[in-house]
Amino acid sequence: MTSAHVLAIDGPSGSGKGTVAARVAGLLGWHLLDSGALYRLVGLAASRRGIDLADECAVADCARDLDVVFENDKVLLEKQDVTNEIRSEKAGATASKVGALPQVRQALLERQRAFAMPPGLVADGRDMGTVVFPDAQVKVFLTASAEERARRRYNQLIEKGFSANLASLVAEIRERDERDATRAVAPLKPAADAVCVNSTAMTIDEVVAEVSARALSAWPDLRV
Repeated sequence: MTSAHVLAIDGPSGSGKGTVAARVAGLLGWHLLDSGALYRLVGLAASRRGIDLADECAVADCARDLDVVFENDKVLLEKQDVTNEIRSEKAGATASKVGALPQVRQALLERQRAFAMPPGLVADGRDMGTVVFPDAQVKVFLTASAEERARRRYNQLIEKGFSANLASLVAEIRERDERDATRAVAPLKPAADAVCVNSTAMTIDEVVAEVSARALSAWPDLRV
């Protein structure tokens, strides 16, 4: 599939994989794929076009001609900065719905694989190690309890000045876990050869160190 080094990090919403992936990519000097952002962007673009999210063909067409640019820390959709908008709870829920559509996942497959370029790629998502990069040399499945993931999200929202309800967040996370784990295509699950890391009682620094150590073990010539 690809000759580039690939480190795949999968896991449920709120497990910290996005933060960990970004930091590990920075340490290694590698490219970063935030696959969840692509699904959030598809959901946002489809909603803006008035497309019914149950219309699989229409949403897949939207995914195929997605006009998106990742520019430093910004995400541009049709030349408009949507960096903050795609990080909302609504965008996350919408992403989970469009991500359950087989045609949408197929439409985004090659776009995601194109991110694998030298010197290497850290890919963050839910099916990076099982579907998108099944030949990735290092696969990590990062998880944490639903309560801990909800607490982290609650703190993020409060810090940004948004109101939040912890009990509602726990329920939403469990509902999304169930939807992602039971979808017909590319369900959320660890790859058979993935290393499972439970971050419930770990700091971000500890998780980054653990994942970086896995990379260094697989590629001894790396320098961080």
